Amino acid sequence: MKYYVNVGGRDIEVELDGDRVSIANQQVQARIDQSGPGEVYVLRIGDAVHSVNARRASENGRGRYEIGVDGYRFAIEALDERARAIRDLSRAAERSSGPARLVAPMPGLVVRVNVSEGDRVRAGQGLIVMEAMKMENELKAAAAGVVRRVSVTPGSAVEKGALLLEVEAEHEGK
Repeated sequence: MKYYVNVGGRDIEVELDGDRVSIANQQVQARIDQSGPGEVYVLRIGDAVHSVNARRASENGRGRYEIGVDGYRFAIEALDERARAIRDLSRAAERSSGPARLVAPMPGLVVRVNVSEGDRVRAGQGLIVMEAMKMENELKAAAAGVVRRVSVTPGSAVEKGALLLEVEAEHEGK
């Protein structure tokens, strides 16, 4: 399983395969065991042993943790590939101008299209349901607007990045 970990503004790619861990394309033997009740763990990397205290961060945000390693504290974000793709697409939609393009966050199958061209949508409204990796994922509108173009139909197989639909943001006064 591949994860993207951000520590102090630095992105690190981590891939887990049993006791083998690849960190920034460097292979190491690693193992983590819970050392007692609660949030305390023992991390073994090669011959080195570290005490780790890990807990979910109290602030909002998926994948955010507060980690203590050998007395040092870190705020980190750790996301798997799917969660990272969805987060990145949401951020891109917030920054864009013109019609917002909803693209497939991963390869999959379009199960349902909940809107048609000309429909008004609200922020957070479900637009398309995709099946990927045996899970259904509902893709939602980032902002209120009007559906200008629907590029897929139920049953369409799509690749990552394929255009699904476009929503033109509503401006004040409309």
